[in-house]
Amino acid sequence: MNTWNILVVDDEILNLEIISEYLSGGPYCLTTAIHGQDAWTKLTQADSAFDLVILDRMMPVMDGMELLRRMKADARYANIPVIMQTAAASPEEIREGLTAGCYYYLTKPYQMGALLSIINAALDDLRKNRYLSEKSATLPPIAATVDTEYTFSTLEEAQRLAMLLASLCPDPAKTAIGLSELLINAVEHGNLGISYAEKNRLKQKNAWEQEIERRLHLPENFGRKATVSFTRTNDEIIFTITDQGNGFVWQQYLDFDPARAFDPNGRGIAMAGKISFSQLAYQENGSKVIATVRLA
Repeated sequence: MNTWNILVVDDEILNLEIISEYLSGGPYCLTTAIHGQDAWTKLTQADSAFDLVILDRMMPVMDGMELLRRMKADARYANIPVIMQTAAASPEEIREGLTAGCYYYLTKPYQMGALLSIINAALDDLRKNRYLSEKSATLPPIAATVDTEYTFSTLEEAQRLAMLLASLCPDPAKTAIGLSELLINAVEHGNLGISYAEKNRLKQKNAWEQEIERRLHLPENFGRKATVSFTRTNDEIIFTITDQGNGFVWQQYLDFDPARAFDPNGRGIAMAGKISFSQLAYQENGSKVIATVRLA
């Protein structure tokens, strides 16, 4: 089992003690800081290597927003997921945090289950992204044949194709993360019909992958495939992903929505559009998406 190094930043000692108690016995190694400047000092120490930061928003000396901005502006720390714990939960304040790069939120006060659910979601995303980045960066590029089409039906096939196709692009690691999100979406929400609310509940119960496997073997889903194809020009590579589902209301997932900031899922499409592609466009009822990567 992995041990995750977590930096917890809060000016209230009681809050630090509560989080430490909640996470005791789990696969976590905790370091605490009492304000943003203290946290920045610990982040920048030569031997520090944190996987996750749990960050209070309102603190003296340096508040959480300033620390967040510093982290996201520094390549050494930009990819560390940050969970913002705050009593400041208005849509405007959440939108400010999302714009600065904080995609995970907890509203004070919260229960242990909510904390663990968001931590697990953030670490699951981190684990997947690290795997995709490392593997895609080592794969040899595939032949850039125009209008090549691939079919897939499982999560494993989706991730393997994402890494393979990302090798065509200037930054395979970033492209693989976005492609994986879109291909997995075609399987789970498209072909298998798992709704946003259902995935939320499954993630909270740590039962999402088991439900995927169960639905893959249902008679009504037998033989259902999704496809991904690409075309290449001198300036860009265009990926087209199509599933056999009934579509979804894709418009509300293209941007980070403050109303979903506290859920353990629902960030994938927006993150793909922001991190991996120069353009992302859904067509028809949402069963087809076109993602563009510029080559220069």
